Amino acid sequence: MSGVAPPVASRGASPSSGRRPAEPPPAHSRGGHLRATAVFLVLLLLVSAFAYPLLVTGIAQLIDPSAANGSLVYVNGTLVGSSLVAQNTDAPYLFWERPSLTDYNTTLGMITPYGPTDPALAEWFNETIAYMREYGNFTVNATLPAWLVSPSSSQVDPDLTPEAVLVQVPRVANATNLSYDFLTNFINAHTTNPPLPYLGVPYVDVLQLDLDLLPIIGKS
Repeated sequence: MSGVAPPVASRGASPSSGRRPAEPPPAHSRGGHLRATAVFLVLLLLVSAFAYPLLVTGIAQLIDPSAANGSLVYVNGTLVGSSLVAQNTDAPYLFWERPSLTDYNTTLGMITPYGPTDPALAEWFNETIAYMREYGNFTVNATLPAWLVSPSSSQVDPDLTPEAVLVQVPRVANATNLSYDFLTNFINAHTTNPPLPYLGVPYVDVLQLDLDLLPIIGKS
């Protein structure tokens, strides 16, 4: 019939053309997935194990080189330790650090402290207190602060509360002939207070305290 448009051929091939309809692209093969995973792991390793540590170390070296290098302490050019790690000392003329279950050995890592129901806790406390009373020149009725007879979580914490340092003044005074008033003021001058009230407790870096005390008593 005139005026009637012929039918429009469909986009798919007609059955008589012999062509198959177009198919979606094939999914990635197993090998493709493995290659993509390997590339991702390599990039993640480069970023997390090399790029990020180098970036953080570089920023720390610019902001605070001393802390970035381990807060090392030198005396007359000789490395004596780190201000972040306590040192074991039983010298009567020095202030003693907080006790440690690892003997201040940083290579042993943190060990599990005694629990409140562990009989070893009471035994260890009694041994520590007895040692303090025998060699610390404390009176029989002296109250020993908990920080002086209990270890910290890291076992190498160099800090003590001012009370735990002040209670040692009698021993240090007897061993150095320094007055109680001088040692008390000396400890107060080395006391660091929290930046804001109720955001921590005052503390004394005993390692730095002892290092500053050695020249005064004529020892190195």
